Amino acid sequence: MKPIRLVVFAKAPMAGFAKTRLIPALGQQGAADLAQRLLEHTLHEAQKAQLGAVELCVTPSVTDAFWQTLRLPQTVRLTDQGTGDLGERMARAAQRVIAEGEAVLLIGTDCPQLNAAQLQSAALTLKHAQTTLIPAFDGGYVLLGMTQFDSSVFSGIAWSTDRVMQETLNRLKRLDWRVKTLPALHDIDVPADLQWLPIAWLDSAGSKLMPANALAFEQDFA
Repeated sequence: MKPIRLVVFAKAPMAGFAKTRLIPALGQQGAADLAQRLLEHTLHEAQKAQLGAVELCVTPSVTDAFWQTLRLPQTVRLTDQGTGDLGERMARAAQRVIAEGEAVLLIGTDCPQLNAAQLQSAALTLKHAQTTLIPAFDGGYVLLGMTQFDSSVFSGIAWSTDRVMQETLNRLKRLDWRVKTLPALHDIDVPADLQWLPIAWLDSAGSKLMPANALAFEQDFA
C-alpha cells in the first residue's frame, strides 16, 4: 500500500471571509470563531489518526498574516491552494501528492463528526479500492481518497450543490475505478446545520460558540 498523505483544505478563519453562510445566525465574528474551532478540530484528528504526512492547504496564500501567526506542529506542512474553483484547487493538490508516490486523503474543515477513527477507516479502504468517499448528508462529500489521479473527478462539478457526490460517483464509474463509500456525516455550512455541532461547543444558552482554547490546541501538538 502506498504511504498516505492527508491534505486538509482550509480558508483562513477571518470575519467576513470564512463560513459566510452562517453569518445570519452567528454574525461575522461568530462564524469566524466556528471556522477556527473546526480548523483546530480537523488538524487535531488528522494528527491523531497517525496515517502519515499531514498537509494544510490554505487560502489565502501562506504569506497571509493569519497563516504567519498560526502556530502549527512542525510535522504539518503548509501549502497554497492557488487559483481556480474548488475542483481545480483540489485537482492540483491530488495530482501533486499522487505524482510523489503517495495516496491522498482530501478533507475540508466543515465536519465536526469526522474523527481519527474514520480517517483510519478511509485509509484502510485504499488497500482494496482506488477511491474512497465519505458522503455528506447535504449531497457533497466530507472526504475523498485516491490512489491514482484523473482530472475528470474534479472538472465540471457544480460545487456547493446537492449533486456533488452523485456527479463524482458518475465520473468514477466512467473511469471503472473501484470505489468504497463509507457512512455519511454532517457538514456545518448553513444555519440549519448548527444542530449537528457538539454540545460542548455551545455555551449554556446554546446560542453562541465557546471561544476556541488556543492554549489547549497548542498543547495537543506539543
